[in-house]
Amino acid sequence: MAGHVAAPTMSPADLVAYLLGWNELVLKWLERDDQGLPVDFPETGFQWNELGRLAQKFYQDYGELSYPQLLDALVHVKQRLVGAIAARSDQELYGRAWYGEWTKGRMIQFNTSSPYANARGRIRKWLKA
Repeated sequence: MAGHVAAPTMSPADLVAYLLGWNELVLKWLERDDQGLPVDFPETGFQWNELGRLAQKFYQDYGELSYPQLLDALVHVKQRLVGAIAARSDQELYGRAWYGEWTKGRMIQFNTSSPYANARGRIRKWLKA
């Protein structure tokens, strides 16, 4: 195809950085909301139609970490996120809209489960190759 530029290949380290970035971002949303501060969804300087550019930011943000450090950071941020969710009531999570029509619980779900589903698909593709 003329003019087609192949997307850069994602490495396993990039994949972990992507998951780490999304988990940290969801925590940032919750922390800003807890402090009564506005939340820029999905991230300051990014629109929902720029998630590829946001993924590139995550790769850069965590690019200096070794693969074992990335894995440790992912485990730690996941624990922090699970704790942050567990500390909230069902009413806070699902009782009212938080972003547009979506509740806080649904926003957390969408923006944690979707990146993991994406990661699973990439891993399956790598295993078949």
